[in-house]
Amino acid sequence: MSNLQHRVDQVVAVLTEIVRDYAPVAFANSLGAEDMVLTDIIDRHHIEIEMFSLDTGRLPQETYDLMQTVQERYKTKLRIYFPNVKQVEAYVAEHGVNGFYQSVDLRKNCCYIRKVEPLRRALQGKRAWVTGIRREQASTRANLKVSTYDMDNRMQKVNPLLEWTNAEVWEYLKHYEVPYNKLHDKFYPSIGCAPCTRAITPGEDIRSGRWWWETPETKECGLHADKVIQSK
Repeated sequence: MSNLQHRVDQVVAVLTEIVRDYAPVAFANSLGAEDMVLTDIIDRHHIEIEMFSLDTGRLPQETYDLMQTVQERYKTKLRIYFPNVKQVEAYVAEHGVNGFYQSVDLRKNCCYIRKVEPLRRALQGKRAWVTGIRREQASTRANLKVSTYDMDNRMQKVNPLLEWTNAEVWEYLKHYEVPYNKLHDKFYPSIGCAPCTRAITPGEDIRSGRWWWETPETKECGLHADKVIQSK
């Protein structure tokens, strides 16, 4: 527990510093295991960071169940952002409801409509945003730093759990009895939209259940672009 407490103290220090230097700050909560750690830390330590989530319209029921639990349990309220309905309708009319399976470009276009555009609305007026990204999650995240300047969104981006291991994430969740997405108990280590997420088998890469029909190099949705200036 002493090592975990050290990790928690580091996160609190990072979050406190980012609020001091870049308020107002928002936390993009995807309701995964890592994000539930941050939800609990922000609320438990009374850190003045707004919290939001993106409802893509294609989330698993288990994610909606957790979304409701977060609203009921924590004082830090979760604001929900939705895609632009006209953009969704136009995409489905042209490519079909599951057109994202046809190519990487069509999948990324769907992600842009359902995630990136709502994210940009959620971040309006903010000077920094917080994510639950960890380095070991994907090869695309190997070179990230705890604090970066996000050129796409023109603000500071902070990844306070970057160096946490999966074991440390779950140690925190269990120790503090933090609610989590029940799909994690069904071998879903990474959870996104229902049609783009599946369970994995023991030994598979942690992100292999996301967009499993693509190569590892393309497995990002655009929320975490690599156009950043590394600063810490």
